[in-house]
Amino acid sequence: MDRIEKLLAFLQSNPQDNFVGHALALEYIKNGDDLKARSLFEGILARDPTYIGSYYHLGKLLERAGDIQLATQWYEKGMAASKAAGDQHAYNELQAAYEDLVY
Repeated sequence: MDRIEKLLAFLQSNPQDNFVGHALALEYIKNGDDLKARSLFEGILARDPTYIGSYYHLGKLLERAGDIQLATQWYEKGMAASKAAGDQHAYNELQAAYEDLVY
C-alpha cells in the first residue's frame, strides 16, 4: 500500500483529521495532483482556520497555478491566524511569501 492509499484509509476512518488531510495534500502535490491538494487544503481551512500550516502550502500551490491574487489573500488570512495564535515562525514564513508576491 503506498502513502496516498494509507492516508486515504486513515482519512476515511476520521474525515476531520486535519493532520492526515494536510499530509495527504502534500502527497498529492508530490504526485502533481494540485487540484486534489487544493481541495484538501481549502477543506481544512474552512473547517479549522487555526490550522496554520495549510495556509502556506495552499498559497504556494496557488502561486504555481498563476492565481497570484488568491494566493495573496490566503497568505493574508494565514498571517492573521498565525498572529492570533502567537506563532511568530509561521507568521514570518507567510509574510515572506506574501512580500515576494506583493513587492
